[in-house]
Amino acid sequence: MPQTVVANVEWDPEAKVWVAESNDVPGPATGADTLEELVERLKVAIPEMLTENGIAFEPGLRFKIDAERSESIAA
Repeated sequence: MPQTVVANVEWDPEAKVWVAESNDVPGPATGADTLEELVERLKVAIPEMLTENGIAFEPGLRFKIDAERSESIAA
């Protein structure tokens, strides 16, 4: 298990939510209305998904968020 889990986060403009996926954690994507809410959900979801998949991890496991959001400017 890596020392830091990387969560790839993108804004879904159609659903108006932030969506997180990770190559380090098997399982479904997690989403939330705000980036702050998503961080709180990841604090719960990451250990749950690792445990459900039998992947050992140390207490205090860290996660890094790589977030991307693109917007268009109306002319």
